Amino acid sequence: MNAGYLPNEAIEIFGSNLTKFEKVEILNYERIYFIGSETARKNKHGILSMVQNNKFDDENGHLILLLHDHIGYRYEIIELIGKGSFGQVVKALDHKTHQFVAIKLSQKNVTNMFEKEIQILEHLQDSEGGSKYINQMIEAFNFRNHKCITFELMEMNMYQRIKLFNFRGFDIRVVANFARSLLKSLKFIHSKNIIHCDLKPENIMLKKKSISNLKIIDFGCSCFEGQTIYSYIQSRFYRAPEVIIGAKYGAPIDMWSLGCVLVELITGAPLFKGEDEFDQLACIIELLGMPPTKMIKNGKYSKKFFSSNGHPRYCSQTTLIDGTIFLENGISKSGKIRGIPASQSWRRATKNMADKLFIDFLKKCLVWDPDSRITASAALQHPWCKKRY
Repeated sequence: MNAGYLPNEAIEIFGSNLTKFEKVEILNYERIYFIGSETARKNKHGILSMVQNNKFDDENGHLILLLHDHIGYRYEIIELIGKGSFGQVVKALDHKTHQFVAIKLSQKNVTNMFEKEIQILEHLQDSEGGSKYINQMIEAFNFRNHKCITFELMEMNMYQRIKLFNFRGFDIRVVANFARSLLKSLKFIHSKNIIHCDLKPENIMLKKKSISNLKIIDFGCSCFEGQTIYSYIQSRFYRAPEVIIGAKYGAPIDMWSLGCVLVELITGAPLFKGEDEFDQLACIIELLGMPPTKMIKNGKYSKKFFSSNGHPRYCSQTTLIDGTIFLENGISKSGKIRGIPASQSWRRATKNMADKLFIDFLKKCLVWDPDSRITASAALQHPWCKKRY
């Protein structure tokens, strides 16, 4: 454990290597562990030509990151792991503990979302057993007007593992192990009245390439049950139909996402690969058939997807002389054929998966009516999850 320096000690020893801004900023920290490498300090002069947030932000409100520069006078930036609309994630070396960590940094204008994520993570971590199922938050702090969350560093995410296997998918035995771990995590999260709202391969982390040590990450879009505040949630391929049509949603949306993820683990490709939200629902209807009339009526955006007579708008319609409406295949914007409702088989959707128990499990996850969708707790008791291959 590195004891670090008091701010005044650090200024006295390293003052010639600090900018004028840093000589003032450093006084706000109790201990100083790292001030940035020599290379980073030289490159820092380039930042001074910027004009946002005391010259530290780019035009999109992201903190400008330099490899081997410091974050909070403690962490050394090793590499950029990811960057999105809400912020950035870096791999960093903690110079206090000499451990590698992951740090999530907010975009300047989404701090409220980060504060909500911190609240949810604290709620989950305060619960017994939380460390088994979610990526542990080490600390949360502010740095140059950006919210930062430090996490334990995991090996790789599930998408990276799928890619590592050249998108061929995994053996059913491996997928069953993944499923059991994910269901235990979702059971825990849901028992604490949390909806994850963005379950996808990129948000499932593996430690040391294990097939059993999985953890769910990224609670940035998560919410407490009954306090749903976002209407635009879940990545498109894994988005539940009730979210798409603007109906009420809850924890069952995570089980929908789980079903989609499990098929992708088997086949190596997303189950419902819609080109946009309109096409996404078309892909779902092609496999599952039409949603219940009651569900359509409860959707704020249903008119976008269904005609006044309840037929899906993605299909071409021909009205016969007797008034009967005949549906024909639709075509996506890129020219892909989207079959009429329930025209695709489960066998084709899962690339000839012959395991009947697995197909039955999927059908219970991918149910139109969220109230009829299987829960994480019940799913763990399903014969497929109980089966030992």
